[in-house]
Amino acid sequence: MKLFGDTRQDPYFWMRDRSNPDVMAYVKAENAYTDAVFAPFEPLVAKVNKEILSHIKQTDLSPPYPDGGYLYYSRTVEGQQYPIFCRKKPVAEAPEEILFDVNAMAKGHKFYSHKGPDPAPDHNLIGYEVDTTGYREYNFHVRDQSTGKDLPDVIERVSGVEWAEDGKTVIYGRQHPQTKRSYQVWRHTLGEPASSDVLIYEEKDERYDVYPGKTESGRFLTITAASGSTSEVRYADARNPSSPFRVLIPRREGITYEMTSHDGRLYLLINDTSRDFRVVSMPEDSPGEANWKEVIPARKGLYIETMHAFRHFMVYGLRVEGLDTLRVTDTRTGREHDIQFEEAAYAASIGVNRVYDTPVLRFSYTSMVTPQSIFDYNMETRERTLVKRQEVPGYDPSLYTVERERVRSHDGTMVPVTILYRKGFPKDGTRPVHLYGYGAYAIPMQPTFSASRLSLLDRGFAYAIAHIRGGTELGYSWYEAGKLLRKKNTFQDFAACAEYLIAHKYAHPKKLSIEGGSAGGLLMGAVMNMKPGLFHAVIAAVPFVDVVSTLLDDTIPLSTTDAEEFGSPKRQEFYEYMKSYSPYDNTAPARYPDVYIFSSMNDSQVPYWEPLKWTAKLRAANQGDSTIVLRMNVDAGHGGASGRYDRILEVAQSYAFILHSLGINE
Repeated sequence: MKLFGDTRQDPYFWMRDRSNPDVMAYVKAENAYTDAVFAPFEPLVAKVNKEILSHIKQTDLSPPYPDGGYLYYSRTVEGQQYPIFCRKKPVAEAPEEILFDVNAMAKGHKFYSHKGPDPAPDHNLIGYEVDTTGYREYNFHVRDQSTGKDLPDVIERVSGVEWAEDGKTVIYGRQHPQTKRSYQVWRHTLGEPASSDVLIYEEKDERYDVYPGKTESGRFLTITAASGSTSEVRYADARNPSSPFRVLIPRREGITYEMTSHDGRLYLLINDTSRDFRVVSMPEDSPGEANWKEVIPARKGLYIETMHAFRHFMVYGLRVEGLDTLRVTDTRTGREHDIQFEEAAYAASIGVNRVYDTPVLRFSYTSMVTPQSIFDYNMETRERTLVKRQEVPGYDPSLYTVERERVRSHDGTMVPVTILYRKGFPKDGTRPVHLYGYGAYAIPMQPTFSASRLSLLDRGFAYAIAHIRGGTELGYSWYEAGKLLRKKNTFQDFAACAEYLIAHKYAHPKKLSIEGGSAGGLLMGAVMNMKPGLFHAVIAAVPFVDVVSTLLDDTIPLSTTDAEEFGSPKRQEFYEYMKSYSPYDNTAPARYPDVYIFSSMNDSQVPYWEPLKWTAKLRAANQGDSTIVLRMNVDAGHGGASGRYDRILEVAQSYAFILHSLGINE
């Protein structure tokens, strides 16, 4: 492959042709080889799997949330892979209505992903979406709860659906059949044939996806067009779904914003004066910039992530000096306060709030030692009520402790790392450490609880999360410092965190394992090439590793929109920069660590051939005796298996691989 006078060779290019029987034979052989490698420690896989299950309440109930005069919830039953979605009236002895028993619906499917319930305003019609391939192709259905039967209306390849207030009209996003970009928004009236659907908007710029939405008040339907750095919102009266959509603020390159409505005003979260956003409001009928009123001004160290409207309150999700804060404003008085949290590292976020006219905010809270906790917070009295805390059988939080450290990266930037371990952990380099990272798409890696980690912690591990550039842990500018022509900061930050753990005697290179998935798989490949001797074992899930070739191919889903994240290799400066870190292009003779790669054949985000080719190239280049294996799920997509027990087994296999690699077989 030649470009800009440069030639790249790919001896495994043939693996892209899924119709070639040799490709599927090769995948089958890879899986057989992986099974053979795992065979000696399959008892360890079973033991870890059993341990994880022992810390999960398998028959459980989600916290019910109010909506339309009902309490909606889901429940799980021991031995069943999928949830059962239900509702009931909020009165004593009210009978349970089963909306969807996903276990029954999934019968006969090797993969089944369910989204919903999504009730219409009358709460008799219930929308839901289903994907049976893993390829992110969801079809929208509507169930009449009074009869228990689905309407004949089926909308294919949707990318989001919103109900209009009339209860019979939906607007929906549609995926492009090849690129999977969400490129159109349509209007559908129930009972009408699909041929009568009306195209509301089509986005011509291939960098943008478009999604339907609705403000919390129910006042407006919205269409948001968004690239990796720019957005534009259109809105229309949700009570009159045939009314025209109008642009709120015409797109300006590099400016991102979102909108909600409250008490006759529009509220705007926008990064026009600061990369970390501010909040302004304006009258609904005259939203021009001349009428903007600043609600939360931009200030250094304050990153405004999200906002949510209630009848008399606005709630904002903030990150102050890297820590989550929820700010409540009483719009009648202008008084505001922050909900306080005490732990050194935690994650707090606005939860499921479907009732507009209420003083009660539902939020979620968790930390690496505190299981997921759902609270109802009275915004008038400031009373906090614990609705439900995730039950973790056999878990005593007092046995564990968390540290939050700052690590100096290559350019002097201080990078946070959160470290969890069982009390009594000796910092003498004798214990194993597992380090996790991601660093892309403005997604923060929050210090949340995971019951599955207990299998590592109780064997003497420390578990660390590197909050590297490319996420938004320290604000939007933290994200921008880890993308495009500054992408290598992500990898160097992670390597610095690993070196810190070694230098401060948390770990030794022979005791250090690392993990990342998708763009985190890119991270794994890049740091392995940079410093192959720094790590002993690597877990790479659905890894994006063939950066240049994938982003040059417009037929691959996400390749065009990902140019906003990584740049376009059709421009020479990006081509040369990407090639300098692309894991596949930089795989070279070295003593690589043990590597366990797992992926899926129906992955629409990272094509199956990337991990397949990378595994082959790694083995050919490896100069040591390390183990490099790939497990390919032929019936799943980017998120792996759809059933909860199957997903737990995937985690158990990963952890058992790490344990075996480190010589821990008990």
